[in-house]
Amino acid sequence: MSLSEIKQSTDTRMQKTIEALKLNLSKIRTGRANAGLLDHIQVEYYGSPVPIAQVANISVLDARTLNVQVWEKNLASTVEKAIRDSDLGLNPIAMGESIRVPMPALTEERRRDLTKVVRVEGEDAKVAIRNLRRDANDTAKRLLKDKEISEDDDRRSQDEVQKLTDKYVAEIDKLVAQKEAEVMTV
Repeated sequence: MSLSEIKQSTDTRMQKTIEALKLNLSKIRTGRANAGLLDHIQVEYYGSPVPIAQVANISVLDARTLNVQVWEKNLASTVEKAIRDSDLGLNPIAMGESIRVPMPALTEERRRDLTKVVRVEGEDAKVAIRNLRRDANDTAKRLLKDKEISEDDDRRSQDEVQKLTDKYVAEIDKLVAQKEAEVMTV
């Protein structure tokens, strides 16, 4: 493996860490309706659990209401129960084939708790980035030990990987700050 391959691989993996963080942050409720909020909910469908998106269409009606349009009438009560029993604290209202899911207003205390969750997600992403940096540096050290690269190349590689790390850590800080501001906005 060459140094450019190490850098490219590390960059790609760090970018995937950022994407995962964005996905995790999108699941944190801010009081505004977001169709992705229900993505992780599983519904019992003919004896096996399936994601809610496979049995219904989820759309945003307004800033504080989601609409879940169930494709099969007999599933409406099952979907409603799955949403109610989820860890989101939502209280869905069945209206025939569609289910309205109003977003309750967040209390100040709940907002503070959510900012802590956002910070933890950010810190986990930073740890993942640092682990990728360590892996890249270890690979370069192995190449140096096997005399496939010079000490200067190793040092240059470490500098480049550190620059990548700094770039992605700064991006994580920015994403966390944006989400905290979003959560604290009433």
